[in-house]
Amino acid sequence: MILTVCMSPSVDVTIELDSLNVGKVNVVKNKTLSFTGKAINVAIGVARLGAQAYATGFMYNENGAMFERALDKEGVGFSFVWNSGRVRENYKCIDQKSMLTEINDVGGQVGSEKLVELLQMIQNFSSRSDVTVISGGLPRGVDAGYYRELFRAVDSKSLKIADAEGAKLFAALEAGIDLVKPNREELEETLGREFRDKDDMLSGCRELLDRGAKIVLLSLGKDGAIITNGTKNYYCKSINVAVNSTVGAGDGMVAAAANMLQQGAPLEEILRAGVAAGTATVTTFGTVSFTKNKYDEILSGLEVTEFA
Repeated sequence: MILTVCMSPSVDVTIELDSLNVGKVNVVKNKTLSFTGKAINVAIGVARLGAQAYATGFMYNENGAMFERALDKEGVGFSFVWNSGRVRENYKCIDQKSMLTEINDVGGQVGSEKLVELLQMIQNFSSRSDVTVISGGLPRGVDAGYYRELFRAVDSKSLKIADAEGAKLFAALEAGIDLVKPNREELEETLGREFRDKDDMLSGCRELLDRGAKIVLLSLGKDGAIITNGTKNYYCKSINVAVNSTVGAGDGMVAAAANMLQQGAPLEEILRAGVAAGTATVTTFGTVSFTKNKYDEILSGLEVTEFA
């Protein structure tokens, strides 16, 4: 089983426009609602790959039942720590050039007793999980150091995956992480420097390895991804596809990586699967994950190369 821990669920309202005209009236061509959050997206991706997924994390009373229905429809088990209030709503506007403009709401607050309750749930569920994924932002007012406590609560027999940035990522690494999945922009911001080439990117990855990661999977967006364990380095170029939305692409990559990690796959196969899932996700509009058919189609056309 793959456990995913959602720290900040959201209702994503994805709006398709011909163009976004600031200060003027905009007419919506298409609109969809997704009940999402990084780790919820990962759980759905895991299920679509045919593996068993279970979701936990924080949820809110007013509209949380819609998330349960969405997960149930995907065959994902769940048990949440419930809080008063409403799940935040994010607006994602996509124009005809596939340019994405996001307006993100601020997450709700949770009490200190709820923070303790989630740690206890992670201890319980991770003892029955091969892999535990923790990703996303924290509730309002919760210190980044909570990420360290989250991963310390994971059972020692469960492999750990972190998808976070900045202080949250550094805190997670203090607990020891089997795989981290930043994208290029997140890693540049986390380390406070720009990457000019692959050598710079690899140097950034090695800094995360030195801080406690065993494997770094670095997403390069439409250019593919790099994976390294400090000894072996691999690159996989993505293929050209019609991009409908980049929403959830990183979560698709994490889902596939978690699935392959659970199977004990080598680095190059973790990388290839991650790029396939991330690429498959961008071909969809207004949905939080990829289809298995599109994933298989893209996977068959990807090649991995080793580099120094």
